[in-house]
Amino acid sequence: MRGGLFLGIGAYAIWGLLPLYLRLLREVPSGQVLAHRVVWSLLLLLGVVLVMRRGGAILRAARGRTLALLCASAVLIAINWLVYIWSVQHGHVLEASLGYFINPLVNVALGLIVLRERIAPVQAVAVAVAAVGVVILGIDGVSSGGGALWISLTLALSFGGYGLIRKVAAIDALGGLTVETALLLLPSLGVIAFAQAGGTGAFGHDHRLDLLLILAGVVTAVPLLLFAAAARRLRYSTMGLLQYIAPTLQFLEAVLLFREPLRPVHLVTFALIWLGCAIYAIGARRPPA
Repeated sequence: MRGGLFLGIGAYAIWGLLPLYLRLLREVPSGQVLAHRVVWSLLLLLGVVLVMRRGGAILRAARGRTLALLCASAVLIAINWLVYIWSVQHGHVLEASLGYFINPLVNVALGLIVLRERIAPVQAVAVAVAAVGVVILGIDGVSSGGGALWISLTLALSFGGYGLIRKVAAIDALGGLTVETALLLLPSLGVIAFAQAGGTGAFGHDHRLDLLLILAGVVTAVPLLLFAAAARRLRYSTMGLLQYIAPTLQFLEAVLLFREPLRPVHLVTFALIWLGCAIYAIGARRPPA
């Protein structure tokens, strides 16, 4: 269990510190960052698959309904990654962190609506409290003619939908991630080739930038593999609590390092989200009524 705890903390800490890495790639268009993330991640994942001799098992699993589900999950994770990269590069880390605070509560709602799972009343209260915070921020955004609530909702809903699909897809974490990344390979190569041919490609002009783009594979695949290993060793409720490490780190980076404006409506919204998360964490320790 101790080993699983370190693995889980490692995964969420890397995700939480990811904005620091993405800020180094501000000069690279978001689409190209995503494309390189896919290409280099796949190379790393294929290496892991070969070392573990899992290729045959993955190919046998990725068929029929499972393959169709992985096509859908690949689209969702690509949307999630693209919006997240764009938000960090354009000074919206605060909204991105809000999205990942909302995500666990979106998971509860999806489990209730789609999977017909039973939840404890206290967890229903958690979702309602968080929803009030989102509504307040949304009303403020509409009334002020701005706001970037769409970032938070897109990240929360896309990752929530991704998690839902992966929950019902009959394939393990490594196999699913490898197949999803492989499905995104051709579009990613197309983006890179088009950019390189048009003279706007980021790769091959600066050794420092090239290294950062190659490292995209490591920062993408490693935390996911750590997460998968931790999930096998820890209780689900423990993983549920650990997941707040990432958005907390993102929130602190946005305010303390990137100096993003923290308005009163943000404080109210985050207070309600944090309250909802606390209620959810307490409820996760109790069985449904």
